[in-house]
Amino acid sequence: MTTNTLIALVDASAYAESVCHHAAWIAGRTDWKVKVYHVMGRRDAVEKQDLSGAIRLGARSALLEQLTELDTARAKLAHEHGRAILEDAKAIITQGADITVETRLRQGDLVETVTAKEETGDMIVIGKRGEAAGLAMEHLGSNLERIVRASHKPVFIANRAFKPITSVLVAFDGGPSSLKAVDYIARSPMFAGLSVTLVFAGKETPAIQKSLSDAAATLKAGGFDAKTLVQSGEPEKVLAQITSTGAQDLLVMGAYGHSRVRSFIIGSTTTEMIRSCKVPVLIMR
Repeated sequence: MTTNTLIALVDASAYAESVCHHAAWIAGRTDWKVKVYHVMGRRDAVEKQDLSGAIRLGARSALLEQLTELDTARAKLAHEHGRAILEDAKAIITQGADITVETRLRQGDLVETVTAKEETGDMIVIGKRGEAAGLAMEHLGSNLERIVRASHKPVFIANRAFKPITSVLVAFDGGPSSLKAVDYIARSPMFAGLSVTLVFAGKETPAIQKSLSDAAATLKAGGFDAKTLVQSGEPEKVLAQITSTGAQDLLVMGAYGHSRVRSFIIGSTTTEMIRSCKVPVLIMR
């Protein structure tokens, strides 16, 4: 069941603005509303010193009371900060566009929140890195792979800088998820009018040729003049190389398959692929 709703996850990272711009782009093309979530981590308890011994009981009680007040003030400030993040996100998404935006402030585990709320949306947008990660290439959002694994909805992973999307590269292996991705592109207004290229990484065989031809036919029926490409090499290296040329604006790939693509999408090299890719990535289920 479709909900015509996009779930966008924002934090205080440099990627949050890109998440908002990509959410606006998706919502503008699909006429979806956007639910923006900011999830605060569970508040750590204030470390209370052992004030026994030389400090009188009255002094200890007074200090503990002050620490409690400070803890309360910090919690209030964190909520105000979270609300400010959501207000900024809404302003970015609605700027110059008629998009319905709802904001949600939650406290707890991000992945648990996504799992609980994903049925209210048709797609999830998240930044490549979170506020706890550095901007160096080796750092990725700690929750990213957990969300990709846990979610049953398409996950759109935004890179740091937003760029209008005009061309799409589809990682194709002939498996069920890549076929589903092709069908999704052919039917979704999100991709209408975009240039689409299907790429298979590996050895060309008659079976692969037929699968690519059938996929291109599906896209043609949806109004796309899709190109096909077969290139030898490891999928993660091939896809990273193609997307680094600047000719493609979005990489679409399935989360499961029946080839080497499966091992790197659901395995430990998932982050390697996302890290090396220079464009946003849409993971299909």
